[in-house]
Amino acid sequence: MVPFRIHVLGCGSAKPSLRHFASSQLVEIRGKLMMIDCAEGTQIQLYKTHISFTKISCVFISHLHGDHCLGLVGMISTFGMLGRTAPLHVYGPEPLGSLLKMQLEVFCPGLDYEVKYHPVDTTLHQIVYEDRSIIVKSIPLNHRVPCCGYLFAEKPTLPHIRRDMLDCYEIPYSQINNIKSGADWVTPDGEVICNSKLVLPADPARSYAYCSDTAYLPRLHEMIQGVNLLYHESTYTSDKENKAIQYYHSTARQAAMVAQAAHAGQLMLGHYSARYDDETVLLDEAKEVFPNVILADEGLVVDVC
Repeated sequence: MVPFRIHVLGCGSAKPSLRHFASSQLVEIRGKLMMIDCAEGTQIQLYKTHISFTKISCVFISHLHGDHCLGLVGMISTFGMLGRTAPLHVYGPEPLGSLLKMQLEVFCPGLDYEVKYHPVDTTLHQIVYEDRSIIVKSIPLNHRVPCCGYLFAEKPTLPHIRRDMLDCYEIPYSQINNIKSGADWVTPDGEVICNSKLVLPADPARSYAYCSDTAYLPRLHEMIQGVNLLYHESTYTSDKENKAIQYYHSTARQAAMVAQAAHAGQLMLGHYSARYDDETVLLDEAKEVFPNVILADEGLVVDVC
């Protein structure tokens, strides 16, 4: 299967710490490189990945809190210094558009490439990006400012051709696309070879949901049913649930409840409060509800499968 990977660049929360960078991730999917959130320090983390990050085609911003977007204009400026010519598409809450325009005029005059801004209605669960192989949908979240997560999903692919059957029945290569699309094959003698004998099942379409920052949403699972990998903020443990309510964040247990209800394949926790020197307490709490849990960490690469 073609790579579908999540590269964690930062998984801390708003208060700076020596343990974690603020929120940012790279989504490597179907030969494309996309970014979710772009906090301070993101460029340093990008260099550590050894990925050619100038190939980033899109940036998806969840909301206008500094620990999710203050690194964006700096990265745009660096792209200019590196000689970028391809357009960069930025998606985010509508107020980001005017803010980004002002920052570009002040800090990035004379860019040799275009920054195209696409406003996202954070109240709607809808397609915000689509190409031949993937779609990206917004996921309305509940935070102190307009905020949404993003669901990255592969489109279904065609089945695989059985090469041995092509050779057996001397089927010309010109018929491969027809057979992948469901056609049978008729031999010169008139024998009908049914399509099911000529193909193997297509690879299952995979999906990844990024949900940060948000208060616990009991119905969030309805928008991400069957997701292979769910990243859900887990700012606090349950003994700090009052703070989670106050600041519109979630506990590790609540993140696990969403994963369980969504029948997710795997849950990745992140957006940790700086109060925790050891995030194992968050991991242990989540595992009481949903067993397949991992902790996000800078440099972690997770295959979506």
